[in-house]
Amino acid sequence: MSDSESPSRVERSCGDALRPDPVPARRTRKLILGIGNILLRDEGVGVRVIEALRRRSPVPDVELVDGGTAGFDLVDAIAGREKIVVVDAMDMDEEPGSVRRLDPSELEPGGDRPLSLHEFGLLDTLHLAGRLGCSPAEVVIFGVQPADLSTGLELSPQVAAAVERVSSMVISEIGR
Repeated sequence: MSDSESPSRVERSCGDALRPDPVPARRTRKLILGIGNILLRDEGVGVRVIEALRRRSPVPDVELVDGGTAGFDLVDAIAGREKIVVVDAMDMDEEPGSVRRLDPSELEPGGDRPLSLHEFGLLDTLHLAGRLGCSPAEVVIFGVQPADLSTGLELSPQVAAAVERVSSMVISEIGR
């Protein structure tokens, strides 16, 4: 095996590409990632789920990350994980507050598929991690149907009511 194929070389390439001065850190095998813009009410549901999970008892060996609207900056956060669970607002033409468990392949452009406001950013981030040789082994996405994407910090009543339900679903999923 050549240096360019060794696992340590691949791990360094992901970290080196994203951090000018990589510092070894303890990484958990599993990650819960909430993405969204909290300034656009329900668009921030992924971040609000992370906040709700932080108020609960810690889940052993699981890292919680508020990904905001980071896009490609999230490659380092997802790199090399065994499993990541993503929570995001998605327009799925369902009742506000509805939740769907999805595979990334269901977010491919085209057809009558759910559309996340971060769809291309998340898919591009997963693709880039793959190109760098550090894709997560498993990715599960929980989409939440928004009701209100206007400017504001509060979730709509329907989506706010879904936060605890989604949090429980995510905890259940991460334990599988």
